[in-house]
Amino acid sequence: MESGEQNLQRAIGIISQSDPLTKLLEEVKLGRMKPTDAGLRAVIGSWLGTYQKVIESGGFTGQALRRIDPQPRLAVLIECGVLTGEQPSVTALRASFEKAVAAATE
Repeated sequence: MESGEQNLQRAIGIISQSDPLTKLLEEVKLGRMKPTDAGLRAVIGSWLGTYQKVIESGGFTGQALRRIDPQPRLAVLIECGVLTGEQPSVTALRASFEKAVAAATE
């Protein structure tokens, strides 16, 4: 059985693998890629789905959830025009996170 820290590290690894901030956001900032680029949208959609699945997998304490809070990353993507706060995938991820926080133990 995984410890809480092992579970958290596994979650961080999974989320990081497809994180668009580390690779693609710089391309948007430099103008090499548009926020509406189909490839970028696909990567971000996949990342949002992965993030949501990780959060919904459960087993996180409130402290662990604070470490993987999606809001700061979503804010950056929204600020750059890659996402909007009203997109169904964004609202679903936020809702999943809020539900997990409400159910978490400390």
